[in-house]
This record gives sequence, structure tokens and C-alpha cells, in this order.
Amino acid sequence: METGRGLTTGESKLNDFVPSEKSILVLDSNPLEQAVFRDALQSADYLVITASDLGEAVDRLNLMRPDLLLTCPYINSMSGPMAADYLRGRAPGLPVLIVAGFMNDDRVVVAKAVANYHTFPKPFTRDELLAEVRRILSGND
Repeated sequence: METGRGLTTGESKLNDFVPSEKSILVLDSNPLEQAVFRDALQSADYLVITASDLGEAVDRLNLMRPDLLLTCPYINSMSGPMAADYLRGRAPGLPVLIVAGFMNDDRVVVAKAVANYHTFPKPFTRDELLAEVRRILSGND
């Protein structure tokens, strides 16, 4: 599992690692997208934990409480908002950022599906993503 500053940490050691930076759980089934998010966020010294499916994300939440969940509209055969709802049940108040390339598509725009979530459109630059993450983490919604 990848963590901030390019460190690789086994799941059992996550509790021993006390980061000075904010932590972000990236839930994305696409390895390339995971890498893009991880690299961008780590460049700003965020602790990044990745998960490819809901089961992995639950395992990560059992080990630590991230400051932000970053996900996409679809995780394998499940919707990102459904996965986020489930994870929020385990970590109430967890901020969620859904990054999508089709923000005008009714699959994402339906208010019920993204209620209480931040959304961010693709394509984006690293700086735009980092500015949005900083805004959310600072509480300036």
C-alpha cells in the first residue's frame, strides 16, 4: 500500500505511522487514475491511502480515519456515491470529493446521488485538484 512521501507501508503498520499531514483515501478501481491522484496529492505532502474496491476501502477505514475520501462515479459495478454513503456510515462526517469526467451527465448530476458531496470535473490540472482538496480540507465549502 502506498502512503505519503512515497513510503510503502503494510496494513498492519498503518497504526504505527503518525503523519503530520492530512490523509486522503483514494477509492478508484482504475490503477492509472489511482496513480494520478496519488502522485498529485503526495506532491503536496498528503498521506495517500488507495483502495480499488469497497472492501479494500472498508479495510483501510478499520485502520485509520482519513480526512477526505476521493472517489469517482463508478467503482467496478457500484456507484461512487453508493460506496461513499456506505463508508460515511462507518466514518460519519467524512468529506467526500467525487471526481468525474461527465459532470453534466444525469448519472452524476442527480441531486440525490451527490447530495452532501463535493464534485470536481475532469479534466483538471494538478494545481486545480490540489486547490480543491485544500479548500475542502480547510472547511471553506
